[in-house]
Amino acid sequence: MNRSKLKIFASLSIVGLTAVTFAVFFAKNKTIRDQLFAVSPLLLASLVGLYFIFMVSLTFIFRASLTLCRVTIPTKEMIIVSGYSSVINFFGPLQSGPAFRALYLKKKHSLKLRDYTLASLIYYAFYAFYSGLLLVSGIVGWWLLVVAGLGVLGLVIINKLRPTLLQRMLRLPLRGFAEMALASLAQVAILVLIFFLELRSVNGSVTLAQTLVYTGAANFALFVSITPGAIGFRESFLLLSQHLHDISNTTIAAANLLDRGSYIVMLLITVVILIAGQAGRLIRQVKSDS
Repeated sequence: MNRSKLKIFASLSIVGLTAVTFAVFFAKNKTIRDQLFAVSPLLLASLVGLYFIFMVSLTFIFRASLTLCRVTIPTKEMIIVSGYSSVINFFGPLQSGPAFRALYLKKKHSLKLRDYTLASLIYYAFYAFYSGLLLVSGIVGWWLLVVAGLGVLGLVIINKLRPTLLQRMLRLPLRGFAEMALASLAQVAILVLIFFLELRSVNGSVTLAQTLVYTGAANFALFVSITPGAIGFRESFLLLSQHLHDISNTTIAAANLLDRGSYIVMLLITVVILIAGQAGRLIRQVKSDS
């Protein structure tokens, strides 16, 4: 079995194992079932709406990446590509949304893969920085200095190992950095709000301070995930960091079930919108040709 097939097999195995674990956990815990069934339709609609706003933040992140690459595309095209990449990133193999965007831009706009990869690395750096601050927000203040120190150390290592990479970063437009900083901050802030609503809906004693740490831990699952939506990895990160956010296993399980359901509903609606838009374009094309 080659490496690609092995990764896909591992991804499907983790998703399957996580699904079985959740199913067993859900069946054995009446408290969780009662909490989820008590969730109001208004809350579910709010979560789906917030995830649409989350997708808007991803569109702005995509725009910031294009600014860093000095490429301009129409807003409508940007929204459509973001929609497709979000769906592919969740349902496709190995978190393939960024690869889809990179290949699309290379084919349609002749953007070099290395340039878009560099812009993506800058996004991940901001995302990791904000998530790191959230993760250590519940610990002693000196941890913030540790995070800042690790950031500086990372730049030093890059400068030593790949000096040309740092030089290329310094030549990028400052406007792109500013847009990326704001867009990624908005993305993380929206996730904090979503997780806070989910956690409070199943456990009214969860505080905002706990949610901040919880969000930081959940976000870091992005960097090691090979499964759709980081299924299995995010839950593991949240359980491993439990001593930091002090949120119970049952609350984590119930909130994640609610979160997965809301996000999948949003993606399914997005798929319907994309298909309807594509059908509309085909109909208009047929009418114009006739």
